[in-house]
Amino acid sequence: METELRGDATLKTSTLPPPLPVDGLKRNNGVDCLRGIAILLVVIHHLALRFPLTETDLSRYLPQRLLRALTWDGPKGVTLFFVISGFLITTHMVQRWGNPARLDLYDFVSRRVARIMPCLIGLIVIISLLGALRVPSFVPLSAGQSLGGAAFSALFKHLNVYEARTGYLPAYWDVLWSLSVEKLFYLAFPLVCLTLGRYRGGLLTCALVLALAAPWCEWILRNSPEIWQEKAYGPGLCAIATGVVTALLFRSAVSANSQRSTAFAGWCGAGGLCAYLFWGSVVWSLFSWATPLFFNASIALTLWAFARDWGATATRSGTGWLRLWSQRSYELYLSHMSSSCLSSHSRTGCASPQKTDGFFTLWYSWPRSPWGVPSTTLSPVPATRCFSFA
Repeated sequence: METELRGDATLKTSTLPPPLPVDGLKRNNGVDCLRGIAILLVVIHHLALRFPLTETDLSRYLPQRLLRALTWDGPKGVTLFFVISGFLITTHMVQRWGNPARLDLYDFVSRRVARIMPCLIGLIVIISLLGALRVPSFVPLSAGQSLGGAAFSALFKHLNVYEARTGYLPAYWDVLWSLSVEKLFYLAFPLVCLTLGRYRGGLLTCALVLALAAPWCEWILRNSPEIWQEKAYGPGLCAIATGVVTALLFRSAVSANSQRSTAFAGWCGAGGLCAYLFWGSVVWSLFSWATPLFFNASIALTLWAFARDWGATATRSGTGWLRLWSQRSYELYLSHMSSSCLSSHSRTGCASPQKTDGFFTLWYSWPRSPWGVPSTTLSPVPATRCFSFA
């Protein structure tokens, strides 16, 4: 057996899959649908805070429990993003380099920078200009806050810490807090790969310990200010670590394919997801501080099953709009609050919930843009609508 020696570590290279070229990385419809659901939950949550769903025409057709869940499930959508992010980053790492210790640091970092920074810089410039022009809702007003401080913390990815010290920023800045957690992961992940990845099971053990620490990370925040409970690093990193573990376990178990076990994992994961999304208080009463671990594990099981082609037919038929949202999830996440603010300020017809009763019905039932367009572009939104998402 061919081996490669690095210090005290021995890498058994004959059992490792060869790295794949970039064009060998294929999209998975199930994972895309799950990420589409995540961005949909976030967007609906932020819209519902401005235009309560229970005060729209949707209340005539949908149960109140469902509308309340959609109103408040935005943070759960962010957790979905975190787990999926850990899963995809790790999966791509394994496919490109085969072994964590072979990760190319420059290539990894340059890809992350190219993916994240152009849109982020563009958004920061735009909302900073709007703040400088004193456009309502774009100007930080709390004591100790400034436009420069908000822009600096957003650009250098510590906006969650900035808010913990100074208070909540306007919502159009506030949504950028999750990038602070992602940034810490992008800094730590390649370093852990290049060190612990030299040892068999090193990366998996590290990620598993962090994933299992989710209840403890929630518990230690119980007496912290509300803003830090929402935006602290610990819970988000535990969710990302759960995705890392899922990808590594998928790699080790991929040869032992069993449709029955895959379906069982998929249904258990999907059931856990639905239970927490729609009956969150009941789940908390059952699992208490272990609830975050339950939710992360449910996402992981669903991801694992989707990666093994569970539900391939169901996730391919009639889900083009949802998968398109997934492919544009980062851009939608960055821009949806700012664009909704500009639209609501510029159209007096959106000034009150009573005048928007038909808005959500139109939004959900509209069969074309931005969901029915080719995946390469998002069509502009007609001027008759209240919001733009691109």
